[in-house]
Amino acid sequence: MPVPAGDWHVPGTFAGPPAGDARAPWQVQCRALSPANMGTMQGMLEHYLPILIFAVVAGGLGIVLMLLGFVLGPRKPDSEKSSPYECGFEAFEDTRMKFDVRYYLVAILFIIFDLEIAFLFPWAVSLDAIGGFGLLSMAVFLGVLIVGFAYEWKKGALEWD
Repeated sequence: MPVPAGDWHVPGTFAGPPAGDARAPWQVQCRALSPANMGTMQGMLEHYLPILIFAVVAGGLGIVLMLLGFVLGPRKPDSEKSSPYECGFEAFEDTRMKFDVRYYLVAILFIIFDLEIAFLFPWAVSLDAIGGFGLLSMAVFLGVLIVGFAYEWKKGALEWD
Protein backbone atom coordinates (compact mmCIF):
# COMPACT_ATOMS: atom_id res chain seq x y z
CA MET A 1 0.00 0.00 0.00
CA PRO A 2 1.55 3.37 -0.95
CA VAL A 3 2.36 6.02 1.59
CA PRO A 4 -0.48 8.58 1.77
CA ALA A 5 0.14 12.09 0.49
CA GLY A 6 0.82 14.78 3.04
CA ASP A 7 3.55 15.26 5.56
CA TRP A 8 2.01 13.48 8.54
CA HIS A 9 5.25 12.05 9.94
CA VAL A 10 7.39 14.14 12.27
CA PRO A 11 10.94 12.70 12.40
CA GLY A 12 11.73 11.16 15.76
CA THR A 13 8.07 10.50 16.65
CA PHE A 14 5.35 8.10 15.66
CA ALA A 15 1.87 9.54 15.61
CA GLY A 16 0.31 6.53 13.93
CA PRO A 17 -1.43 6.32 10.58
CA PRO A 18 -3.43 9.24 9.24
CA ALA A 19 -7.16 9.45 9.92
CA GLY A 20 -9.10 6.90 7.89
CA ASP A 21 -6.10 4.57 7.40
CA ALA A 22 -7.16 1.09 8.57
CA ARG A 23 -3.64 -0.36 8.63
CA ALA A 24 -2.02 -1.46 11.87
CA PRO A 25 0.80 0.79 13.17
CA TRP A 26 3.51 -1.72 12.18
CA GLN A 27 2.23 -1.77 8.59
CA VAL A 28 2.55 2.00 8.09
CA GLN A 29 5.59 3.20 6.20
CA CYS A 30 6.97 6.48 7.47
CA ARG A 31 7.33 8.92 4.61
CA ALA A 32 10.52 10.43 6.03
CA LEU A 33 12.13 6.99 5.99
CA SER A 34 10.81 5.89 2.62
CA PRO A 35 13.24 4.62 -0.01
CA ALA A 36 12.62 7.76 -2.10
CA ASN A 37 13.91 9.98 0.71
CA MET A 38 16.64 7.60 1.86
CA GLY A 39 18.12 6.97 -1.59
CA THR A 40 20.92 9.46 -1.12
CA MET A 41 23.63 9.30 1.47
CA GLN A 42 22.76 12.83 2.54
CA GLY A 43 19.12 11.86 3.17
CA MET A 44 20.20 8.97 5.33
CA LEU A 45 22.82 10.92 7.28
CA GLU A 46 20.41 13.74 8.12
CA HIS A 47 18.72 11.42 10.59
CA TYR A 48 22.01 10.74 12.39
CA LEU A 49 23.23 14.34 12.55
CA PRO A 50 21.62 15.09 15.96
CA ILE A 51 23.24 11.97 17.42
CA LEU A 52 26.63 13.01 16.05
CA ILE A 53 26.26 16.53 17.43
CA PHE A 54 25.26 15.13 20.84
CA ALA A 55 28.25 12.75 20.92
CA VAL A 56 30.70 15.50 19.94
CA VAL A 57 29.33 17.97 22.50
CA ALA A 58 29.25 15.34 25.27
CA GLY A 59 32.77 14.13 24.54
CA GLY A 60 34.12 17.66 24.21
CA LEU A 61 32.48 18.77 27.46
CA GLY A 62 33.88 15.74 29.28
CA ILE A 63 37.42 16.41 28.03
CA VAL A 64 37.21 20.14 28.81
CA LEU A 65 35.98 19.51 32.37
CA MET A 66 38.70 16.94 33.04
CA LEU A 67 41.38 19.30 31.74
CA LEU A 68 40.00 22.17 33.85
CA GLY A 69 40.13 20.00 36.96
CA PHE A 70 43.67 18.94 36.16
CA VAL A 71 44.90 22.49 35.45
CA LEU A 72 43.02 24.39 38.17
CA GLY A 73 43.07 21.74 40.91
CA PRO A 74 45.35 22.27 43.92
CA ARG A 75 48.55 20.24 44.04
CA LYS A 76 49.91 19.84 47.54
CA PRO A 77 51.63 16.45 47.67
CA ASP A 78 51.99 14.94 51.11
CA SER A 79 53.28 11.60 52.36
CA GLU A 80 49.94 10.92 54.08
CA LYS A 81 48.03 11.52 50.85
CA SER A 82 50.29 9.16 48.94
CA SER A 83 50.18 6.34 51.50
CA PRO A 84 47.79 3.40 51.10
CA TYR A 85 44.97 3.23 53.61
CA GLU A 86 42.03 1.06 54.46
CA CYS A 87 39.12 2.92 56.02
CA GLY A 88 41.49 5.44 57.57
CA PHE A 89 43.90 2.81 58.96
CA GLU A 90 47.05 1.27 57.62
CA ALA A 91 46.36 -1.87 55.60
CA PHE A 92 46.07 -4.99 57.81
CA GLU A 93 47.37 -7.36 55.19
CA ASP A 94 48.42 -7.50 51.57
CA THR A 95 46.05 -5.44 49.44
CA ARG A 96 46.36 -7.97 46.60
CA MET A 97 44.34 -10.68 48.35
CA LYS A 98 42.21 -12.94 46.19
CA PHE A 99 38.43 -12.75 46.32
CA ASP A 100 36.32 -15.85 46.64
CA VAL A 101 34.76 -16.87 43.34
CA ARG A 102 31.31 -16.75 44.98
CA TYR A 103 31.59 -12.98 45.10
CA TYR A 104 31.73 -12.93 41.31
CA LEU A 105 28.88 -15.44 41.00
CA VAL A 106 26.61 -13.25 43.10
CA ALA A 107 27.62 -10.21 41.02
CA ILE A 108 26.80 -12.06 37.80
CA LEU A 109 23.46 -13.21 39.24
CA PHE A 110 22.64 -9.62 40.15
CA ILE A 111 23.38 -8.47 36.61
CA ILE A 112 21.29 -11.27 35.11
CA PHE A 113 18.24 -10.54 37.25
CA ASP A 114 18.68 -6.80 36.83
CA LEU A 115 18.59 -7.25 33.06
CA GLU A 116 15.56 -9.49 33.43
CA ILE A 117 13.65 -6.57 34.92
CA ALA A 118 14.87 -4.35 32.07
CA PHE A 119 13.28 -6.81 29.61
CA LEU A 120 10.05 -7.14 31.59
CA PHE A 121 9.01 -3.47 31.45
CA PRO A 122 8.85 -3.08 27.66
CA TRP A 123 7.30 -6.52 27.38
CA ALA A 124 4.54 -5.58 29.84
CA VAL A 125 3.85 -2.34 27.97
CA SER A 126 3.56 -4.06 24.59
CA LEU A 127 1.76 -7.21 25.75
CA ASP A 128 -1.49 -6.22 24.01
CA ALA A 129 0.29 -5.87 20.67
CA ILE A 130 2.37 -9.05 20.83
CA GLY A 131 -0.42 -11.28 22.14
CA GLY A 132 -0.11 -14.94 23.07
CA PHE A 133 3.20 -15.48 21.27
CA GLY A 134 4.80 -12.72 23.36
CA LEU A 135 3.36 -14.22 26.53
CA LEU A 136 4.74 -17.64 25.64
CA SER A 137 8.14 -16.18 24.74
CA MET A 138 8.39 -14.38 28.07
CA ALA A 139 7.27 -17.51 29.92
CA VAL A 140 10.13 -19.45 28.30
CA PHE A 141 12.58 -16.62 29.10
CA LEU A 142 11.51 -16.49 32.76
CA GLY A 143 11.51 -20.30 32.95
CA VAL A 144 15.14 -20.46 31.84
CA LEU A 145 16.09 -17.81 34.40
CA ILE A 146 14.24 -19.61 37.19
CA VAL A 147 15.92 -22.92 36.33
CA GLY A 148 19.32 -21.17 36.41
CA PHE A 149 18.51 -19.51 39.73
CA ALA A 150 17.40 -22.84 41.24
CA TYR A 151 20.62 -24.46 40.02
CA GLU A 152 22.75 -21.73 41.62
CA TRP A 153 20.77 -21.99 44.84
CA LYS A 154 21.11 -25.80 44.92
CA LYS A 155 24.88 -25.61 44.31
CA GLY A 156 25.22 -23.19 47.25
CA ALA A 157 26.53 -20.26 45.25
CA LEU A 158 24.37 -17.88 47.28
CA GLU A 159 25.72 -18.95 50.68
CA TRP A 160 28.69 -17.13 52.20
CA ASP A 161 29.75 -19.79 54.76
